[in-house]
Amino acid sequence: MLAFTVVPVMREEPAQPERIREIAQRFGIGSLIALGFLLLTGMMLASHFMLWDYGPFQVKMALVIATIVAVLLHMMRGNSHILMGITFLLTLATVYAGVNLTH
Repeated sequence: MLAFTVVPVMREEPAQPERIREIAQRFGIGSLIALGFLLLTGMMLASHFMLWDYGPFQVKMALVIATIVAVLLHMMRGNSHILMGITFLLTLATVYAGVNLTH
């Protein structure tokens, strides 16, 4: 979302690339908080519904953890387009796995 909304607007002001970095850093922190809640609530639901041995649940939780790692790496490495793409794909895969859990 950030890449398609904020970055194009901020690039119109080329004298402020540090602003893009600052916005991206805050977005990353917000993403980590949201992913942390996703992990925590997933663990609570798994305990409540006894899903720890359920394969699709395990896949989703593994994707959430992989996404957290990718976001952390992307925040540390900064301008890596490869990490940005990996994070995006992991996020899509996590949403897909979550939707499949509801069926």
